[in-house]
Amino acid sequence: MDYKPVGVGKTVRNARRGLPEAGYWKKFQSPVLVKEYGMVTSLEFSPIKPHDLLVTAAMRLQVYNGRTSQLKKAITRFHGQARSGSYRSDGKLIVAGDDTNIVQVFDGASRSVLRTFKGHQDPVHVTRFLPNNVHVMSGSDDKTVQIWDIPSQKAVNVFSEHTDYVRSGCVFAGNANVVATGSYDHTVRIWDVRANRCVTTIATDEPVEDVMVLPGGSVAAAAAGPNVHMFDLLMGGRVLTTLGNHEKTVTSLCMDSAGGRLIAGSLDHHVKIYNVQSFKMMYSMAYPAPVLSVALSADDTRLAVGMASGVFSLRRRAVSAKEQALAAPAQRARLGTHAHFTRGAAYKGGDDDLRIEQRRKRSLADYDQFLRKFEHSRALDAVLANNRTGLTVVSLLQELVHRDGLAGALAGRDELGLDTIVRFVVKFIDHPRYTSVLIKVAETLLDIYGDLLHQSGRIAELLVRLRAKVRTELRLQQDLTMVIGSMDMLMAACKVSHAAAVPAIEAAATEKPSIQT
Repeated sequence: MDYKPVGVGKTVRNARRGLPEAGYWKKFQSPVLVKEYGMVTSLEFSPIKPHDLLVTAAMRLQVYNGRTSQLKKAITRFHGQARSGSYRSDGKLIVAGDDTNIVQVFDGASRSVLRTFKGHQDPVHVTRFLPNNVHVMSGSDDKTVQIWDIPSQKAVNVFSEHTDYVRSGCVFAGNANVVATGSYDHTVRIWDVRANRCVTTIATDEPVEDVMVLPGGSVAAAAAGPNVHMFDLLMGGRVLTTLGNHEKTVTSLCMDSAGGRLIAGSLDHHVKIYNVQSFKMMYSMAYPAPVLSVALSADDTRLAVGMASGVFSLRRRAVSAKEQALAAPAQRARLGTHAHFTRGAAYKGGDDDLRIEQRRKRSLADYDQFLRKFEHSRALDAVLANNRTGLTVVSLLQELVHRDGLAGALAGRDELGLDTIVRFVVKFIDHPRYTSVLIKVAETLLDIYGDLLHQSGRIAELLVRLRAKVRTELRLQQDLTMVIGSMDMLMAACKVSHAAAVPAIEAAATEKPSIQT
């Protein structure tokens, strides 16, 4: 039978405030703050490497380099406030609306205007490319949603069932026939482009600030007021849950590349990350101003947050060498090379593989080696001599108590050997976690050396300090007992007065006032 080492007890620590994914999201460090010309109402990363950042603020679109974070180009072909700058899936075209009621399509390289769509009667707040890359969706304050054909420059669909401003919208990945919009009329609507009608209407309690469809197209998230509502589209828009961790209106939503985390920005200066499987908040970030827009790059390495102060923050996550190796395409080793013969050496196995683990034999501490040989006195000397923590020493003393070896370990000691033990007892006798064990140690020492302790001035001095410390602790316990008794009396008096007041309050509430004529 193998020897079981002394189990060092673990102290109860305060609950950590960190959340399970805190380590991952804390890697988004060194925020770069960039001042724009106005409120940053929209942010979007290019889907193509190096994932340039498109910033919509004031009367312009600004493109920042994905590698250097420096301003790369600016698009200023607007006569009003620019809105909702968005990339096409190939990253070559950019679409945006503005407060002059028009929608423009730009060449991402030359910044020239390729198409201008005119048909809205009020400012356009939503623009998106459909997945087929030849249609554009737009939503406006004129309460309409329009689908534009890029080649013919005409509207092929006009949806006018919203009864208030259309301020948000999204497309379904891989499906160019369905779009979703959110409006200040407290509804989210799903539109079928082929049937030219609304197929699903979902009601909310607040105006909808942003809406997005999760990968797979079966679940939609809508930001309405301080809540984020999750809807099951396959069940006709049934509410799955409501995420209510924000204090003020949620203004923007985005997803990570894997589709497992939902990122929400709010006017309460916070960006919160949610797990879309468990619908629990995983992490929270604070910012200096109300958040209007959030975006995460396709490679999950950069997080951009736009604020009402006209500043946007860009955080970058350091990518480990292991993550880079996994992301890099595998290269086939040539025959006869060293890489060819060592291929597969780093393979860790799949999740469903049967793994045979080989446990390494743990090396015993010096005091455990002595305990294994039943040399209790030497074990106690070893744990005291090497500057071990108080918890380790007390754990060994507790083990000696269980083995009925405490008296044997303390007996037969000279003045120097007793000095170390008595000093430890004096130091930790008032520690709440160690008191019960150290009291037994002190009693055992007095039983063994009680008639001899007066012969050593050093030990006698330590015992005087021990007596003073015990008396102080006893007085403190008596004071605490008196305080607890006083609090119990106050609580009892409060309960009695409350019980006496309740009938009078109920009688006064039920009594009807008399009417004098």
